[in-house]
Amino acid sequence: MAVQGASSCPQHGTVRITQRARATRAWRRALAAAAAVLALPALAGPALAMPTHPVHRTPEGGFEELMVPSSMGPIKVQVQWAAHGGDAALYLLDGLRARDDFNAWTVETNALQQFANDNVTLVMPVGGQSSFYTDWRSPSNTNGQKLTYKWETFLTEELPAFLEGYGVSRTNNAVAGLSMGGSAALALAAYHRGQFKHASSFSGYLNISAPGMREAIRIAMLDAGRFNVDSMAWPWSPQWLRMDPFVFAPQLRNLPMYISASWGVLGPHDHPDSPIGIFNTANAVALEALSMVNTLSFMGRMNQLGIGAHYSFPMQGTHSWPYWQDQLAAARPDILAALGA
Repeated sequence: MAVQGASSCPQHGTVRITQRARATRAWRRALAAAAAVLALPALAGPALAMPTHPVHRTPEGGFEELMVPSSMGPIKVQVQWAAHGGDAALYLLDGLRARDDFNAWTVETNALQQFANDNVTLVMPVGGQSSFYTDWRSPSNTNGQKLTYKWETFLTEELPAFLEGYGVSRTNNAVAGLSMGGSAALALAAYHRGQFKHASSFSGYLNISAPGMREAIRIAMLDAGRFNVDSMAWPWSPQWLRMDPFVFAPQLRNLPMYISASWGVLGPHDHPDSPIGIFNTANAVALEALSMVNTLSFMGRMNQLGIGAHYSFPMQGTHSWPYWQDQLAAARPDILAALGA
């Protein structure tokens, strides 16, 4: 009897053909299974891809504290990640009395809320009291300091390299600071133009080589942590002059800047209601008036060089956080425009 599909072949030939057909079908099924396995990674797509940088412990727009390695030891850095995953960053520098537990921008102002919906990461280093955010020549010898401040190195080398691992650009940054941080912001931007595209100074001291300024800074630094200004830089040495915005002004050409200071007249945020409150307000008036004199001198130098900046000189305002909060809000559009954020 002939087997179906074997035509008129003899029976032993039919068996061989049937076995060959079964083997062929089995081989095809094996190939199909192998192809399906190989296709799985492609079908999975990004879900199976390994992350290219550390994962944030908080979502986009969230607040996080990082411990960043440095030559000074681990440094706490508070960050608010960009709201939409962007790579731009704004460094916010503290004042002379910077604390070791938090950056004052996070607790004295609404800076986090101001940028909450913006595609820019806020980077707020903690510490650096009386440091002027520069690299010192030696530890302070008036307060037993064990390490040498290396804040410029940290902010322009160690911290950007660390943040790059989280997707933050090393070249699309802005920097802003108040008082001590104001002159430091301009210095960092002047000497690291590849990193910073915008700089803001609020009530900064922008002519620190003017008569009497070094001794005024000496007194202030002794009061804020008993730091010795001579350990930072020798009087009128190249290192000292390098810190002075009035001196390095030519290096600020073509850099977008927001520069502000007030006249020291009491304003809407000043409500002293106790002896200590009156004392602190009187100090804030004097400090702001000195900042205004410095800033006007700096502006004259910039105008002489033909270098432009966005200046803000409100009549009312003292050397205090509510006014710096207002100035940050005023600078925000310029900062975001410079960063494309």
